[in-house]
Amino acid sequence: MVIGANKVVSFHYRVAEEGQPAMEESFGGDPLVYLHGHKQMIPGVEAALEGKQAGEKFSVTVAPGQAYGERNQNAIQRISISHVVNPTKRPIKFKPGMVVQVNTNEGPRMVVVVKAGLKTLDVDLNHPLAGKTLTFDLEVVSVRDATPEEIEHGHAHGVGGHQH
Repeated sequence: MVIGANKVVSFHYRVAEEGQPAMEESFGGDPLVYLHGHKQMIPGVEAALEGKQAGEKFSVTVAPGQAYGERNQNAIQRISISHVVNPTKRPIKFKPGMVVQVNTNEGPRMVVVVKAGLKTLDVDLNHPLAGKTLTFDLEVVSVRDATPEEIEHGHAHGVGGHQH
């Protein structure tokens, strides 16, 4: 089956900044599962997967505009430390360069600490990979038709997908 709109795709990936060692991968674990054509994947990877089939292995280099966007140099904001997600409930010693998750009106978001104060943080709201050209090694594990419910909900269900 060929990857196209309304197909549930399961794939492994390895991602690296161009010329650098891999920073993340799914090989050796569970594959990533998503509903193709519903903007759940960075555009460059989704475009590269279009038309592929289970068993195909390939690499693609994705420019920032088709990955996590260009860096916005004006995307620094001061926030209260109380917005930082801290599942351990132990005090965190914040340092510049640290990536933390914050609660926003649009849900959780990863940000980079630029400066830490006693009660506030100056954070970079750019995605940590914004402005970077990324290389993905991809292996398509499976492709199947989405169920009507998955299409209605806009995401894959079941193992590796969203659970209700």
